Amino acid sequence: MDTTPHPRSTVPGAQAIARAASLLRLVTAAGAAGTSIGDLSRDADLTRPTVHRLLTALRAEGLVDRDDASGHWLPGPELYLMGTVAASRFDITATARDLVRSLAVRTEESAFLSVRRGDETVCLVREDGSFPIRSFVLSEGIRFPLGVASAGLAILAFLPPHDVDAYLERHDDLATHWGASHSPARLRSRVRDTQERGYAVNPGLIVEGSWGLGAAVFDRAGQPQWALSLTGVEFRFSGERLAELGRILLAHAHQLSTRLAAR
Repeated sequence: MDTTPHPRSTVPGAQAIARAASLLRLVTAAGAAGTSIGDLSRDADLTRPTVHRLLTALRAEGLVDRDDASGHWLPGPELYLMGTVAASRFDITATARDLVRSLAVRTEESAFLSVRRGDETVCLVREDGSFPIRSFVLSEGIRFPLGVASAGLAILAFLPPHDVDAYLERHDDLATHWGASHSPARLRSRVRDTQERGYAVNPGLIVEGSWGLGAAVFDRAGQPQWALSLTGVEFRFSGERLAELGRILLAHAHQLSTRLAAR
């Protein structure tokens, strides 16, 4: 599957499509509560009139809907129909759910399955472990740029080197949005550490005290298209336990990769 972004300026009308797609992602990420036009305008970096015009067009096609009581925008019925059809090709949750659950049971931490979508990861499945203190950085539908959360770092680390270089060139502003620890130099260092270790470690870089581990899951062609990950509080991710969590995570990721290759 080719997830490499293509230049938008070479395709007539591509800017409008890209803006509409960005709004659709923001609306779906907001979940059942929906989101306001003001928040969409801010998050998409578009003027309110532009956002309103695009949303009106998307609503006419059934791709978004509007709650008249709250004024919030929500995913539309056509997205459900499209998603049902696309799921037969892309959705691996039925194949992976028991392994995500097993990961949560074995480690007692929150376990996740994420998928690569272009330059981001999207969380598909969350299973909470039995340990009562949990991290809520990640849940279904949440997106992060590659290299930010542990799942995205695990995927980034096992992409071909030229893809890593191209990604970091496209996103040299990650430190501006996610802090100095996401500068290109420091990301490259974490990529190398992940390659050597086999799994990624996020030592509280998104939310202080909330740690994550991620392991890439590979498709039949050997490309990292998904990731399994764990999150929890810092004192649960240290010393010998960190290494044991990493071993369990890698074993589950390898099992899922094997399943997908045989599917």
